[in-house]
Amino acid sequence: MRHDLISDMLSAIKTSERFGKKSVAIKASRMEKDLLLILQKNGYVGSFELIEDGKGGKFEIQLIGKVNDCGSVRPRFAVKAGELEKWEHRFLPAAGVGLIIISTPKGIMVHTEARQQNIGGKLLAYVY
Repeated sequence: MRHDLISDMLSAIKTSERFGKKSVAIKASRMEKDLLLILQKNGYVGSFELIEDGKGGKFEIQLIGKVNDCGSVRPRFAVKAGELEKWEHRFLPAAGVGLIIISTPKGIMVHTEARQQNIGGKLLAYVY
């Protein structure tokens, strides 16, 4: 039984990248699809496809070897638009390196987009 979908997905990606695998399969959910789209758009993973297996499906993710570290943020801290820089210093190695993924009222987005739109939300994950 899975308890934290984001942690399971990110740990599978990180472990597979460390062992030099070219692809990884994870259980499918809508939140994972949204996170994968963000990671793909920012160049951390390659293409991915949904494979139906009769049990909800799986995502087959092509890895490109760009993920150094990633993880979910637990507990899901609520963050205001002006507090994003504090969390950048906490989870990312340097300014301008990596992403913090946030769930906002306007959908799941990266911290730089949230800062531009001046909205806050709940922290979900980080990757660099």
